[in-house]
Amino acid sequence: MTASSSAASPLSRERERVRVRARALRSDPTEAESLLWFHLRDRRLGGFKFRRQRPIGPYFADFVCVEEKLVIELDGGQHVERAERDAVRTACLEREGFRVLRFWNNEVLTQTPAVLEQILRACTHPHPNPLPPAGEGESQQGPLT
Repeated sequence: MTASSSAASPLSRERERVRVRARALRSDPTEAESLLWFHLRDRRLGGFKFRRQRPIGPYFADFVCVEEKLVIELDGGQHVERAERDAVRTACLEREGFRVLRFWNNEVLTQTPAVLEQILRACTHPHPNPLPPAGEGESQQGPLT
């Protein structure tokens, strides 16, 4: 093995950096994130699978249901001053094909059933560009008939 082949590629270093950052974000959740995750984890909300602190483009989504292309973002008090930055973030996530729901931390903590109802409603209403079911689609020879 040569010295150059044993060195990590820039892509693998970037993936490792993203993985470490996501793990760090998951290990230090806010109270609202912990509460919402309790209700979303293990397919507890309508059988939908959610992931937390998932990288999408240059951002980490607080929660995402990939199958429904739905991102849930929780905003604390610091987001009042960062509304413009949040709008840019939302636009980027929407360009990636995701719908974005935003809730204030206080909403999650004091109105949990209403927040869960809004999330479930968003999951049960089809996305305008859903992912194809697993195993379906075009093969190498063309569309299936």
